[in-house]
Amino acid sequence: MSYLECFLYSRALVIWENRHLPSYLGPSLPQLIHLFILIIVNTLTLFLVSVTFLRTAWGLGCNVTTIESWEIERHSKLLRRARALGGYLDGPDGIKIRIVRHEFPYDIGIWSNIVQGMGTANFIAWFWPFASTPRTSGIEFETNGFEDPGTSWPPPDPDRMPRLERPIDPRDSFVHDHASLSPEEEVMAFKQRQQADFHHRAEHYGVKRRKPFHKRFEHENGEPLENDYFTDDGDGDDDDDDANSGEEGWQDSGGNRLKDYGVDEEIEFYDEDNVPIAELLRRRREGRAG
Repeated sequence: MSYLECFLYSRALVIWENRHLPSYLGPSLPQLIHLFILIIVNTLTLFLVSVTFLRTAWGLGCNVTTIESWEIERHSKLLRRARALGGYLDGPDGIKIRIVRHEFPYDIGIWSNIVQGMGTANFIAWFWPFASTPRTSGIEFETNGFEDPGTSWPPPDPDRMPRLERPIDPRDSFVHDHASLSPEEEVMAFKQRQQADFHHRAEHYGVKRRKPFHKRFEHENGEPLENDYFTDDGDGDDDDDDANSGEEGWQDSGGNRLKDYGVDEEIEFYDEDNVPIAELLRRRREGRAG
């Protein structure tokens, strides 16, 4: 590709130097388009192949694969974190892991790395296309001896350590005992707990629910009501279902509302007051203190 790039460059240079001459003295338009496409494709391909070749040559000289380079970068990052945290990092279950520097053990020198990767020290044999693949056990490799024998690579990473196994009793997996309930009764029990949560949330934050839109006006003259919110003791002409549902919202074909799917409708309909966040936090603290 480099050889082809030289020929393409020399021809493009001649055309550029004679660009002020009449067009009939130069190549035709299809030839120019063809030359331009060849230059673009060959240059881009040559650049990508060169980057790949240089990366492979660097990995061969340092005896580092792509994954091992990631491990080296990860270990360097752990060292920086440990240096800022006193030499220890948090592991699973609250244990402290001491992080020490580990040198990459398989970098045994540039020439030795290349010989180990190519399988022979014969320079000419490296270019022989029918040469056999280097044979190794795949388990044991020569090391540089910088670390003590038995030191593992890659170094331990607290984020990758498994947690200790804990005995789990399947009978204690659920808070509510549903063994004696049918599927329909489980659904009803869930809705009852959900409704109790809605009532508790309204009492805690002081949310007042508005009446449905068609009940905010007088029946006789259509004038808006002065108070279109439900009272705490309930209105005489409002049933419990309306008081619990509040302002109308989205419903599917089966009549289910957003709260039936666990969505808080109060955020959608009852966040109308432009109250600062500091005031809301103060009200929450007072509610918890009370």
